[in-house]
Amino acid sequence: MNIIKLLIVAFTFTLTIHANDEIPAIVSAQWLSKNIDNNKLVVVDLRDAKEYNKSHIAKAVNIPALKNLFAKDYFMPSLNDLKEIISEAGIGHDTMVLAYDDGSFIWSARFYWILEVLGHDNVGILDVGFGNWDKNLLSVSSKIHKNKRVEFTPRVDNSKLETKLSTLMGIGKKTIIDGRHHPHFEGKESTAARYGHIPTALNYECTHNYEVTSTGNKMKDLKDLKKVYKDIPKDKDIILYCDGGAEAALNFIVLQELGYKAAVYDGSWTEWGNDANTPIKNPSKK
Repeated sequence: MNIIKLLIVAFTFTLTIHANDEIPAIVSAQWLSKNIDNNKLVVVDLRDAKEYNKSHIAKAVNIPALKNLFAKDYFMPSLNDLKEIISEAGIGHDTMVLAYDDGSFIWSARFYWILEVLGHDNVGILDVGFGNWDKNLLSVSSKIHKNKRVEFTPRVDNSKLETKLSTLMGIGKKTIIDGRHHPHFEGKESTAARYGHIPTALNYECTHNYEVTSTGNKMKDLKDLKKVYKDIPKDKDIILYCDGGAEAALNFIVLQELGYKAAVYDGSWTEWGNDANTPIKNPSKK
C-alpha cells in the first residue's frame, strides 16, 4: 500500500472513530440500538424512580427530572448540585449522553439544555418515549443500573441562558417565544399570580414538536419542523420561555438544530408572572 492510500485509510478511520463518538441531537431508537454498547455512551432515564424500577433501558441510569433538574420556583439547581448529579451518572467531558423520558420530551429536553449550559454539548434525546420502539430493538431491565462515578467539570455557556433582566432588555430587540399552551399565552389560564405573556412574544407550543401516534408520542422530522418555524427570522437571537423552563428546552433543541441562535429564560413565567414590576400583555383582559 503506497503512502497516499495509507493516509486515506488513516483519515477515513479517524473520521469513523470521530463520528462514532458524536451523538445526534434527536436520536432514533435504531441509532441507540446500534450504539448501545459504546463505552462512551451514558443513557439517562428522566422518569420517576417508580417507573424506572418497573422497567427501563438496560444500560440506563435514573435521574428523576422533577427531583433533580429544578430548584425552588423551578430554577436550575445550584452548580454544585448539578455537578454531583452528573458526576454520579458517570458523565465526563468525553461522554456521549442519551436522555429519554415518558414521551412528553420536556424532561429529557430539560436535561439536554442543562448539559449544554454547563458546556457539554455531546448530548441527544430519544425521539420516542420509553417503550415506543419496535419489539426487541432495545433490551429492558428492572435491575437498577449504576455507572462508575466520573468527575464532571462544568464550563458554563451563558449564551444559552437568559435571566429576567436580559429578557426585559430583549423586548423589542430579540425574538421572544412562549412555549406554553395557547390558553396560558392568551391569559385565560396561568400557573402564576398574573395572566398573559411577555410583550412581543410569539406562541409556539412545545407540543408542535412531536406527533401523537397510536403507540405513543414521536418527535417530528426536522424537515417538517422547519415548516412550523418558517416565519421566525434567523437574523435575531431568540429568547425561549414557558412555565418553568422545560417546555422551552424542547423548543431550544429544535430551533438550535434548525440553525437558530436560542437561549432559555430559566425563570420563565413562574418568575415573570409573579413579579408585579415586569410588563405583561393579557389579550383576554377587557
